Amino acid sequence: MAQESTSVIGGVDTHKDVHVAAVVDDRGKLLDAAEFPTTASGYAKLLTWMQSFGTLDKVGVEGTGAYGAGLARHLATEGITVVEVNRPNRQMRRRRGKSDSVDAEAAARAALNDEATVVPKSKDSLVESIRVLRVAYTSARNARTRTTLQIRDLVLTGSTQLRAVLGPLTSEARATACARLRPGDVTDPAEANKYALRSLARRHQSLTTEMADLNAFLDELTALANPALRAAKGVGPDVAAILLVAAGDNPERLSTEAGFAALCGASPIEASSGKVNRHRLNRSGNRQANHALWRIAMTRLVTDPATKAYMERRTAEGKTRREVVRCLKRYIAREMFQLLTNPNQVPVGMLLRVTRTDAKVTLATAATALGTSGVTISRLERGIQHNSELARRYEEWLKTAS
Repeated sequence: MAQESTSVIGGVDTHKDVHVAAVVDDRGKLLDAAEFPTTASGYAKLLTWMQSFGTLDKVGVEGTGAYGAGLARHLATEGITVVEVNRPNRQMRRRRGKSDSVDAEAAARAALNDEATVVPKSKDSLVESIRVLRVAYTSARNARTRTTLQIRDLVLTGSTQLRAVLGPLTSEARATACARLRPGDVTDPAEANKYALRSLARRHQSLTTEMADLNAFLDELTALANPALRAAKGVGPDVAAILLVAAGDNPERLSTEAGFAALCGASPIEASSGKVNRHRLNRSGNRQANHALWRIAMTRLVTDPATKAYMERRTAEGKTRREVVRCLKRYIAREMFQLLTNPNQVPVGMLLRVTRTDAKVTLATAATALGTSGVTISRLERGIQHNSELARRYEEWLKTAS
């Protein structure tokens, strides 16, 4: 009778130069631990080593979004189930001490006991492109903000004449004016100030151009990745990029909308004790995603009649504005979860334009029939503006008009 293969679980404590791996059997017994370099050959040797102990069920990896990203991709490519492991429990660390092999063993046990069940982001598709471009965009935006403040401060501490000319201007106009300065001998503090202002202003202009280019890429890629998300009210390129990155290239890993709300820090946390039954604010989760939900809520409170009516109704019930905004964020998280995991089909603007021109319908005629302006229809067709409701009405009307 052939001997059955032993099922084993792997765990990896990741670092910059080496990964420490451990293998446990299905009863939690430690079989061995070893170090492997963070190279392609090192990843292959690590996998071969783990499989030498039996049938590899799954591997728990720490830091799949940082030092463990390369290993997680390699294991996923080889068809191995990978789960993301958080840092080891502090109580266990106090009892057993701290070492890389202990952490690797703890990662394997977390995967074995189903304490670690989160599927890591795949980072192999369009959303990864959006993530890295947004990193560059936010870096340029932060740098431009610092440069703007430095120009303001140098103008404020400069000569009275310089302050009188540049002080009243807006940030953009001030940068444009400073870029045209012609400083003289920099041994004179006033002239050195002009030189510094010109240098900062030209940096400001360069960063502005860089931001415009990156924003154009983000606008195009987010609309391509999820048209339904971009068509939602209050969702622009930056908000869409944040939410897409939070969900990852494989949003199916988000099993429930409650889990997505918790990921965004928009779910209330139970804080009941004895006769007290209450919830507290969730301050954890992805804070950028939480900020994206807040931006959607703020936009809808200004532009959406239904959201305005909701605010008025809940305020009349005695809730504060902050409490109502928290409720709105929770509702928006539910909507965003559906758009990320099961997006509706939204008519493509370019195809709508082709259909209109084939039917020999003018923009003015279409705008009048839909009760909007020709500019709005043109922006919808060119992908500059996203409105799922208008796009669907436009598509239905074109069917009758053609």
